[in-house]
Amino acid sequence: MPKLRSSKKRLKQSLIRRDRNRAVMSSLRTAVKAVRLAADKETATTALATAIGTIDHTAQKGVIHPNKAARYKSRLTRQVQALS
Repeated sequence: MPKLRSSKKRLKQSLIRRDRNRAVMSSLRTAVKAVRLAADKETATTALATAIGTIDHTAQKGVIHPNKAARYKSRLTRQVQALS
């Protein structure tokens, strides 16, 4: 356990941020999984719209890098376009 007051505060902040980041990443993975497991193109397109919003939100919060968010969106969009 930290002794200094500032160290105690940093520990508390990091634990709160870790929980928040875990929740955000969990919702991101769920949204991406919904797109990848979609059966037809209509379902995939709807799931893609939701996933893109979740990806942007995650990047805006600083949980993932903006370039990683762009890469996720690009790959998912190409995957949905490839569905017949």
